[in-house]
Amino acid sequence: MHARLTALARLTFGNRPAQAYLALVAVAAVHVAVDTAFAQHADASFAGVWLFFLAAPAIFGFLAAGMFFGDSSAESAAFLYLALVLAVLVQALALGAFTGC
Repeated sequence: MHARLTALARLTFGNRPAQAYLALVAVAAVHVAVDTAFAQHADASFAGVWLFFLAAPAIFGFLAAGMFFGDSSAESAAFLYLALVLAVLVQALALGAFTGC
């Protein structure tokens, strides 16, 4: 069991393509946080859309699965953040597995 978790962690975090993807997501998340906290907009900012672009297509699967739990849970901010984190981690794992590094 421990060896399997270590292998999954190595695929997710221990290779260059997955690390580059995770770094890109981190930069986008910092941009969204700074834009939300410090920038004043006359209209809505689309900074958060970049996170969804980077998390696509896995985020849509998590959001669709959330609809089975009901609209109130699927529309909550906590579920959205959890789905975003899980989608990014699943895609980093897939990227590590597909590149074989």
